[in-house]
Amino acid sequence: MRWLRRWYAWFVQRAPRIRDLMFIGFSLLTIVAQATAGTRGGWQARDWFVLGVGIAGSLALWWRRRFPVSVTIIAILALFGGQIFVPMGLALLTLAIRRRDAMLAALSLAAYVAYVASSWSDRNSDPYVLLFTGPFLIGTWVAVGAYLGARRDLMVSLRDRAERAEAERELRADQARLGERARIAQEMHDVLAHKVSLIALHAGGLEVNPAVGPEKVESSAGLIRETARQAMEDLREVLGVLRTDISSAGADLAPVPRALDLARLVEASRAAGVNVSSDLVLPDEVPASVGRTVYRIVQEALTNVHKHARGVSTEVLVKGAPGTGVTVRVTNVRPVAADSLLPGAGAGLVGLRERVSLSGGSISTGPTADGGWRVEAWLPWSEKEPAKPGGTADSDKGEG
Repeated sequence: MRWLRRWYAWFVQRAPRIRDLMFIGFSLLTIVAQATAGTRGGWQARDWFVLGVGIAGSLALWWRRRFPVSVTIIAILALFGGQIFVPMGLALLTLAIRRRDAMLAALSLAAYVAYVASSWSDRNSDPYVLLFTGPFLIGTWVAVGAYLGARRDLMVSLRDRAERAEAERELRADQARLGERARIAQEMHDVLAHKVSLIALHAGGLEVNPAVGPEKVESSAGLIRETARQAMEDLREVLGVLRTDISSAGADLAPVPRALDLARLVEASRAAGVNVSSDLVLPDEVPASVGRTVYRIVQEALTNVHKHARGVSTEVLVKGAPGTGVTVRVTNVRPVAADSLLPGAGAGLVGLRERVSLSGGSISTGPTADGGWRVEAWLPWSEKEPAKPGGTADSDKGEG
């Protein structure tokens, strides 16, 4: 039925003009019938006048879509001069479809006046009856046109709303994809950067001091192997989540770190040769969200120490309580060398600011007075916030 679909498509495309021709044809038929109704005794000047005015008013309907007001005025003049009613009705119908305002009301009133005035001298009609039938006849055309116009406007509004909803849905999907990509990148950075920096520290220690002896080489190699294995396991967890598309549901891309893991995190840096002193004072129970953010702050700060200040003393301070919040401070002294062990993209601190901002806290980073570097953050901890085991009661102030 391909030909039927082609015909339907052509008809839909040409339907407005086809309707125009139908309206003009219907109007011309009524004009001819009206003009010939009084020609039994021969054509009179009045009959020719009605025919001419009616043809002009009917042909004007061709432009009813582009100039509805002008065509309506022409049709009203035709009604007033020759009692031509059909062009006026079709013109008012079109005008009511296009606009429903003061102009429509004014032209409807003008059409009513023209209808009554044109029939006032007609002996075959009662002018007083026309006063009551006029509003009904003209109001019918206007009411039908207003209904069609309101329905058309409603359909356009619903179509626009559907298109906007679809566009907004696509925009939200794009934003969600971008947000998920950023979250994955940040999570992979948090998971891998610290362990890779530890591996680089161990390998760098063997490189600068090759004569440390077999036992130290074996110990460092074991630490490198264990750290690399942990990094591969974390990476496998992240990639596994990506393959199963669980991350789109907001799942964690890696095991959630806790405040209890801070001691192990500091100890790993000490084992890599970083001189770290720690003061970790937190209650036994810390909310999971707070503990995770605290862990990430310390992790990123120590990772930057591994990269840029691996040979200097570093102090880690974590303390807090419900109602007062948690303070995290990581400070290192000025490094002797300016070179970096590993390149940095600056994404870690940006991710920290986003994490802390989302949790309602504050963070500041910058150089100290003696040329070192400090990362300091405060995280809110409400007394009503549910706590889960994940705190630490360590107070390890020993130097590594």
